Amino acid sequence: MIPRSLGTHDGSFHADEVSACALLLAFDLVDKDKIIRTRDPEKLANCEYVCDVNGLYDPSQKRFDHHQLSYEGESSSAGMVWLFLRDQKIIDNSLYDFINEAAVIGVDAHDNGKVMQEDGVATFSHVIAGFVPVEYSASSEELEKAFFEALDFALGFFQRLLKRYAYTESCGDKVATAMETKEKVLLFEDAIPWQKKFFDLGGLEHPALFIIMPAGAHWKLRGIPPNTEDKMGVRMPLPEEWAGLRDEELQKASGVPGAIFCHKGRFISIWETKEDAQNALANVLKGVGEGR
Repeated sequence: MIPRSLGTHDGSFHADEVSACALLLAFDLVDKDKIIRTRDPEKLANCEYVCDVNGLYDPSQKRFDHHQLSYEGESSSAGMVWLFLRDQKIIDNSLYDFINEAAVIGVDAHDNGKVMQEDGVATFSHVIAGFVPVEYSASSEELEKAFFEALDFALGFFQRLLKRYAYTESCGDKVATAMETKEKVLLFEDAIPWQKKFFDLGGLEHPALFIIMPAGAHWKLRGIPPNTEDKMGVRMPLPEEWAGLRDEELQKASGVPGAIFCHKGRFISIWETKEDAQNALANVLKGVGEGR
C-alpha cells in the first residue's frame, strides 16, 4: 500500500472521477504526484484510494466505484467520495449540503445519465468534458496531460467553493444581529453574503421584506425572496412605476434625489447613499400603507 496514493482509470475521463480526485486533494488526503491512472488490478491494489474503477464500493477500504451491478445507488465516484468525507467527520452536514447542491449532485446525475442535455447550458460536467482531447486517437500521453489539466481546474473550482462557504459562514453573526430587530428591512453596513444565513437562521418566518447594503460606491435596496427555492422571487416587489428606470426618470418617479437604477424585474434598485435607499424604502412602505 502506497500511503496517500490514489488510483483511477486511464484513457478518457469524466467529471465524476476528476471531481473525486479533486475533493481528496482539497482535503489533503492524497498527493497529486501519487495519482495513478491505470486499470491494472495489481497496481490499483497498492493504492490507498481507488475511484471509478475496479468494480468495488467499500468506503471502509477506500474504494469508490459505481459501475458494478451490485451497486444500485445514484452516486458516482464524486458523490461516494463526498459522502465518505462526511461520514469520516472531515466535513460537517452543512458543508456537505452546500457542496452537494453547488456541484456534486449534478456531477452524479450527469454521469449516471439522469440529466438531459439542454441547449445552451454548459454544466460543470460539460466543462470538464471539454478538457478531453478532441481526437479519438489521442495518445495516452495526451490523455494524461489533459486529465491533470482538468484536475487542476476542478481543484481550483472546489477550493473557491470552500472559500465561499467559509466566508458566508463567517458572516452569520452580522446576519443574526440584523435579524434581531424584526423590522421589515435588514440593514447591513458591509456588503456580505446574507441570503443563505438568513434562511438558515429562520428567515422563512422572519417579517423582513427588503435588505439595504452597500453596492460598490453606492447602496442597494433589494427584495427578499420568499424561500430558498424561489431565489429570484421577492416577498414584495418594488413599485411598478419604477421598473427599468434610471437616473432622472427614477428620481422623479421615486421622489428620491439619489436614485440611480431600478431593475425591470423590480427586485433590486441602486441609490447614491444609504439614506437615499432608506428614503426609497420608506416611500415603498408608505405606498403600501396607503393602498397604492
